[in-house]
Amino acid sequence: MGRGRAKAKQVKVARQLKYNSGGTDLDRLRDELGVGDSSRNDDADDLNDELADRYADYADDYGAEDDDDGRGRSSGRR
Repeated sequence: MGRGRAKAKQVKVARQLKYNSGGTDLDRLRDELGVGDSSRNDDADDLNDELADRYADYADDYGAEDDDDGRGRSSGRR
């Protein structure tokens, strides 16, 4: 007998979630997910720039061999 009430409650909650999409608190969601504010993105960009600079020499040395069709590689296979 209690199953009918539980199901009705679930249907009610599902309808509320489906049709009442307003009121999403994005700041609260950001906090729950552990995503930092935009000032942290600046630090991440600096780190990415530093890594790109560090490996730019490797890209210059080995970048010419990375063709899409694979003809630039010297693997010995033809």
